[in-house]
Amino acid sequence: MIDDSRVNSRTVPWYREPWPWLLMLGPAVVVVAGLVTLWLAVKSSDGLVADDYYKQGLAINQTLARGDRARAMELSARLRLDGTNLVVMLRAREGVHFPDRIHLSFAHPTRGGLDRVVDLNGSAVGYRGTMPDLSNGRWQILLEDPEGMWRLSGVAHLPDRREIELGPGD
Repeated sequence: MIDDSRVNSRTVPWYREPWPWLLMLGPAVVVVAGLVTLWLAVKSSDGLVADDYYKQGLAINQTLARGDRARAMELSARLRLDGTNLVVMLRAREGVHFPDRIHLSFAHPTRGGLDRVVDLNGSAVGYRGTMPDLSNGRWQILLEDPEGMWRLSGVAHLPDRREIELGPGD
């Protein structure tokens, strides 16, 4: 026969055993991770996702057409960064008329808030303007006429590159 006093004296409440706590640890970690993920999803913005992606998709054909026009004009440019000054020299086939002013855009690859646009005025030595304050790193450069008929593009790695060739792109 079993002595009941010995069995009852050895029984401990469940919360004093390590196994239930160990088994509850996994689901508890998953719940906390889920709450952190929910908080991140609500608080952070989807900066790289465009609200008007459909319109941007439709605009791709217009962008490609501007590059094709620049290619047909045999248009290219050399951008020289000289301290705080910008100088752009345009080259094209004979008979191409250049506008009095052009737009130069510096686009940061991941942070749209850092993008800068500079209007360059024509002069005897090309187009001149003032260099915007840009952080070091990779920048996408777009050169366009005011009417939006053609576009040239290139990539600058600042502060290393001081002369950048711009072309119609691909």
